[in-house]
Amino acid sequence: MGPMGKHNLPAADRLIFALDVGTEEEARQLVHELKETVSFFKVGLQLFIATGNNVVKWLVDQDLNVFLDLKMYDIGETVRRSVSEVSRLGVKFLTIHGEGQTVEAAREGKGTSNLEILFVTLLTSLGQGDLGGSGSLEEFVQKRGEMAMKHGCDGLVTSGQNVPILRETLSDHDPILVCPGIRPQGAGSDDQKRYTTPFEAISRGADYLVVGRPIRDAQDRVAKAEEIILEIDSALEDQETAVS
Repeated sequence: MGPMGKHNLPAADRLIFALDVGTEEEARQLVHELKETVSFFKVGLQLFIATGNNVVKWLVDQDLNVFLDLKMYDIGETVRRSVSEVSRLGVKFLTIHGEGQTVEAAREGKGTSNLEILFVTLLTSLGQGDLGGSGSLEEFVQKRGEMAMKHGCDGLVTSGQNVPILRETLSDHDPILVCPGIRPQGAGSDDQKRYTTPFEAISRGADYLVVGRPIRDAQDRVAKAEEIILEIDSALEDQETAVS
């Protein structure tokens, strides 16, 4: 497969906006504002705990894609049952964490549904100094990625910096690669130690980008989202030129 992985997707479908807010009202307001531009929304722990699955169901009912970012990690049976519940919600992506048995339990839980399980290799807020022990950060991510894909994951959540090595070493599995910690050109890094620009991440082979604060805190959120989609598009055009 080429650098675009298994998804020959248009630029607009690759941007996932993170609804990192604490109330249903705030989430709905952001979605209303952005849904003509963005079709994919991430619901994380804060919003899920605050609103249960209300926002998730509301998004799915509008035919919007949902990335449920819960980083599930528990004993196999709990993971299997929990993922089975998620599979009924109609979301597109769910994140898990843990080991090979966690992945296998999640795979069993999703059954024949269209839910895709993504494994979080390493939080983008962590750097080399946070790992302890020997071995590089890249080796750690690579090893975790290989383990997850071998046990049946659909894809990985990873820093844009690690995308090329994962594309290369996991080409047989052709994982969906989703990159958080994305900061458009000229934006601050916030608490992300390993951030990349949309252009860099897509050029390196990412399928989807998760963007939160740079859009949420922008004066004109729609314009900021459109700007990021344009940056994604220019990276895709560069790839096509390189391939042809």
